[in-house]
Amino acid sequence: MPKKETRKPRRPSAKPASKQTGGSTPAAGKWVAWQGARLPGGKAAGAPETSAGRRFPIVGVGASAGGLEAFSELLRHLPQRTGMAFVFVQHLDPTHGSMLRDLLARASSMPVEEAQNGRRMEPDHLYVIQPNTDLTIDGAVLKVAPRTEVRGQHMPVDFFFRTLAKDQGSYAIGVVLSGTASDGAQGLAAIKGEGGITFAQDEKSAKYGGMPHAAVSTGGVDFVLPPNEIARELARIAGDPEALRTDRTVLQDEEDEAVARILAILRKSMGIDLGYYKRPNLLRRIQRRCLLQQVSGLGEYVRYLHDHPAEIGALHYDILINVTSFFRDGHGLEGLTKHVFPAILKARRRDTPIRVWVPGCATGEEPYTLAIELVEYLEQTSANTPIQIFATDVSERAIESARTGAYLEAIAADVAPERLRRFFTKVDRGYQVNKRIRDLCVFAKHNLVSDPPFSQLDLISCCNVLIYLRQEY
Repeated sequence: MPKKETRKPRRPSAKPASKQTGGSTPAAGKWVAWQGARLPGGKAAGAPETSAGRRFPIVGVGASAGGLEAFSELLRHLPQRTGMAFVFVQHLDPTHGSMLRDLLARASSMPVEEAQNGRRMEPDHLYVIQPNTDLTIDGAVLKVAPRTEVRGQHMPVDFFFRTLAKDQGSYAIGVVLSGTASDGAQGLAAIKGEGGITFAQDEKSAKYGGMPHAAVSTGGVDFVLPPNEIARELARIAGDPEALRTDRTVLQDEEDEAVARILAILRKSMGIDLGYYKRPNLLRRIQRRCLLQQVSGLGEYVRYLHDHPAEIGALHYDILINVTSFFRDGHGLEGLTKHVFPAILKARRRDTPIRVWVPGCATGEEPYTLAIELVEYLEQTSANTPIQIFATDVSERAIESARTGAYLEAIAADVAPERLRRFFTKVDRGYQVNKRIRDLCVFAKHNLVSDPPFSQLDLISCCNVLIYLRQEY
């Protein structure tokens, strides 16, 4: 919200309502009202400041096999002072000490130290993860804890990147270097979703291309470069740190006009009116694209869009992208199983299907979560009630991804082992939702603002959409 052509399914049989959202029961109303908890990309509470009060970026770098060489190469090409802080998270043997700090000190002019719990970060410092620990960040302060046992493969890079995204917002920068498997891919998507900037090492220069390949495949990477060029791009960004500031919402008249022209270009080229989006979200994403394309202002960006048509699609994708996950709100899901599902089941005939609509479904985690929750609930109550879940999104790219139901192995951090075993199939680099659950969900492209809504529904779930719309919508 984030290829080869595939045959599109017929539009779901749910009847479109002309004037109302339709089928909205009290249960559905409760679920919709519960959404709107948190606005992604909001102001980062923990963004650090220098002694002069200027915020500075924090660069998280993740790697495994071959990553030390790649990061050393990156460090050698960085300017002596960038005003950025760096955190290096590498897969380390939990049973042995590490020489990582000493090895990186040879390649960097920055002070290099092992990450310590409670350490407030400083610009032009490099912090490295300790063996057998989990590393997070909160309020620009590093948090170190003993490594916890996790389901599936240990993912220290994703673990740190996700907290970095939440803590730093647009001042977060993520870099994935050489390594096997897929650690870091989901974390980079989280950083991009919060308005940060993301890099992956190009596979040709990587000793092991698994981690960079997985990161690029998510669509969450802004730059794919060898380490020396990543260093040069970081130096460019460091030269104008205020360009990372994407929380400005008060514009001059000419800038307001430029935003209106940008939205008109998107409406004409992509067929979608994004004027209903919350203004701070729009401005964050537009300003982020200006930074990536080295454009100095909104007026110049309008001209850039006219001269570079491919950028229109990139901006469109960046505005619609959102970061989601399986079972992401335990309290809300518990409310569904305790209150909403029983009310739905009580009000219907045994052979009548439960009908659910998930608008703004993104890459499918939300509808698949609801399908699993419903299947489990109906099994517990011995009800033989059919399930129909209609999942829609304005992004064809997101719908294509959702239909496949394939996800990186990092979902093991969000999905319990028993559910992984029952409802997913292990595939290369991750898991795929099994056919039983996929068959309950029908995915289709749908513009929530201009297309008629669906009717005859029992539940409308809007985890990924209401938080982005202005209140008048």
